[in-house]
Amino acid sequence: MTNYRQIYLLAVCLSFFSLSAAAQKPMEGGQWKDTSGKHINAHGGNIIQYRGTYYWYGETRSNGGLVSSLGVSCYTSKNLRDWTSRGLVLSVTDDTNSDIQRGCIIERPKVVFNTRTRKFVIWFHLELKGRGYEAARAAVAVSDNPMGPFRFVRSERVNAGCYPIGFCLPDTTDLRHQLLFPELQTWWTPEWRKQIERGMFFMRDLEGGQMARDQTVFVDDDGKAYHIFSSEDNMTLNIAQLTDDYLGHNGSFVRVAAGGQNEAPTIFKQDGTYWMITSGCTGWAPNAARLFTAKNIFGPWTQLPNPCRGDGAETTFGGQGAYIYKVSDAKLRRQFGGAEYLFMADVWKPKELGNSGHLWIPIRFEDGKPVLRR
Repeated sequence: MTNYRQIYLLAVCLSFFSLSAAAQKPMEGGQWKDTSGKHINAHGGNIIQYRGTYYWYGETRSNGGLVSSLGVSCYTSKNLRDWTSRGLVLSVTDDTNSDIQRGCIIERPKVVFNTRTRKFVIWFHLELKGRGYEAARAAVAVSDNPMGPFRFVRSERVNAGCYPIGFCLPDTTDLRHQLLFPELQTWWTPEWRKQIERGMFFMRDLEGGQMARDQTVFVDDDGKAYHIFSSEDNMTLNIAQLTDDYLGHNGSFVRVAAGGQNEAPTIFKQDGTYWMITSGCTGWAPNAARLFTAKNIFGPWTQLPNPCRGDGAETTFGGQGAYIYKVSDAKLRRQFGGAEYLFMADVWKPKELGNSGHLWIPIRFEDGKPVLRR
């Protein structure tokens, strides 16, 4: 009997240590293998849960530099630890008439499920083939199935001809001509920054639509969805409401932190308060995270100090935020120390983007504010 008990206790211990080791994988900031032993090539993406299965989506890259997009990949799991590759759910094409022609750049795909239409919708940042980062478009695709295939719908600049909530219309005539002024053709002067805040770049792009680069999508408690993206040459964030089918913008939006240079927006809501964690604009190099908060999705938003604590806090522990995922299953929260929210980040390797690492950090609250610790 004693021998059986010892064997049982040993098995329990091994199981516990195996679970603990697996639970630490996403927090290491390095290579994380799928069930076939290959690195998970899903970057800048997000996770959704649907009918008991977790779906992790992300940009799939070769290691051929910036123009290396293959499409959007999907991995599935039952426990947020063991992920099985399901291949590409949206792939680039050789059709020269398509916006997602091979050679384009697909970044930061976010999938949401629309309970009204029963459709799965991807929004992503798209740069057209051969144009570097000039196009700055938002793109959308749709599917009946979480594992695709997703049908590409369109890409475009955002909210063409629309003014943001709270914008001072009497300024617009003046702002249309600001870029012609010699003193404003040099960036980073105090005068230039003031005009950016007033909307100089916004007015520049009014007719053709606002630039949309780093982005995320947030579905609120009432089912309304919001597209949050870096705009105005990454100077200003936009929070734009989507249409009821999540396939377009309804024209309601706000400018946030104008002139502040924020990208990589991530957002969550806790007890009626919205929290947004972003990064600065330092290319592929990591920097200190920024924290914003608001009582209303359309603001006003208040910036708070860096939410990171501990060694590496000034570089967000080497990562850049991709998404904040709410872990609804209390049992699964145990592997993340009981945390309800996970800050998903990428540890970028610009020369081999497909091998970029994954970093997941539990979000905890201290003194009423979210904190990231490693």
